[in-house]
Amino acid sequence: MLYGICPLSVVPVRAEASDASEMITQLLYGDHFEVIETKSNWIKIRIAFDDYEGWLDHKQAHEIDEATFKRLSESKLCSTDLLSLMTTKNGDLMPVCIGSSIDASGELHHQFDGATNESFSKLDLIDTAMLYLNSPYLWGGKSPFGIDCSGFVQMVYKIGGIKLYRDAYEQAKQGQALSFIEESEPGDLAFFDNEDGKIIHVGLMMKDNYIIHAHGQVRIDRIDHSGIFNVDTGRYSHNLRVIKKIT
Repeated sequence: MLYGICPLSVVPVRAEASDASEMITQLLYGDHFEVIETKSNWIKIRIAFDDYEGWLDHKQAHEIDEATFKRLSESKLCSTDLLSLMTTKNGDLMPVCIGSSIDASGELHHQFDGATNESFSKLDLIDTAMLYLNSPYLWGGKSPFGIDCSGFVQMVYKIGGIKLYRDAYEQAKQGQALSFIEESEPGDLAFFDNEDGKIIHVGLMMKDNYIIHAHGQVRIDRIDHSGIFNVDTGRYSHNLRVIKKIT
């Protein structure tokens, strides 16, 4: 297998070729990838959307050719309902979650029933982000049933037709830095660092000095020049490093 797509709702991508290995990201339905190494029943993949690499159980992949890989790479069509349904070629129903890549359904002989992002603008970013509100935090997660901070903003922007890298420190290299928090607009990205200056967290700016981010769950907190002020604990939880405008 040289190229493949994910034919299932959500599958783990792991750091090593083992079910016991850390999940570093996920594939959603229709995500496509290049195979760069094989080991027993595992394939090491490079995800087309963000060039992220990890190990996937080969049973959770569907082989495609190079022409299909290139065609899918040009598509930005995603599902926008929290959950939609695919009808498989056997007539079975399979749920797919928000942000799934729909153009792959033709290759898999599936029929999609749901809303898509065919008409979308930056003004819709926060409305999309709000669909994930209260989703539990999950390291490596990218679905409303478990998502991490960088996966959250990546998926919101993916639905908006914009590519972000997978990890927060890489996302912080994208876009244009703003000088003051007052310059930010809803949908801009705020990045936060630790005591060593390493970017460890990211969230989406909202109106009136609020931020939506994944911390324990996808939640809304206050933000100022110091960082995120947790409205539940009454304390600052993250130190603000920079705010970036991506579009």
